[in-house]
Amino acid sequence: MQSPLIIAISGASGSGKSLFTENLLNMFSIEGRPVQILREDHYYRAQDHLPMEERERNNYDHPNAFEHELLCEHLQQLKSGQAIDYPFYCFKTHTRLPHTEKLEPAPVIILEGIMLLATPELLPLYDVKIFIDTPLDICLMRRMMRDVKERGRSLESVAIQYESTVKPMYHQFIEPSRFTADVIVTQGGENLIALDVIRSHIQQALL
Repeated sequence: MQSPLIIAISGASGSGKSLFTENLLNMFSIEGRPVQILREDHYYRAQDHLPMEERERNNYDHPNAFEHELLCEHLQQLKSGQAIDYPFYCFKTHTRLPHTEKLEPAPVIILEGIMLLATPELLPLYDVKIFIDTPLDICLMRRMMRDVKERGRSLESVAIQYESTVKPMYHQFIEPSRFTADVIVTQGGENLIALDVIRSHIQQALL
């Protein structure tokens, strides 16, 4: 098996990364081409050793919140044709879950996450780097809706977190990382022209 093509999709929280990833996945699924998806937020560090109060105070929008060393190791394993034990994370308890999932290598591996292009040790492992560029006010609205609906958060707590960590970390780490991207996509995950261009590029790379 040849080394897989690794695509990193990054951008602010709520920028449309997940939708863009799903739309790209659907394109390849229709063509019958196997694709594996890895999400950076599965690699938040385990915090079983910390009391809940301290877990809740931690900055989850800083690169150090992620175990990028493990993600790097997993990408290298997949590139060499080995399966990985894909971790899971609980956002309510703020720690790693005890179970994992065995993921096999595939011709195309898509990664999605906020800090993927802001982590120097990961950059050499990517074949295609994509940045989803969406206005911050739209990102905030989407994040609020997601965190309240899916993660049981209050609007007040989401707003406080946004001002204290999300926005500052975006300007410090995520926004500058756009300049490492091969492609910058506007209009979020529904930019069909960008999706088609990237799909065509990937198809050529896999020939």
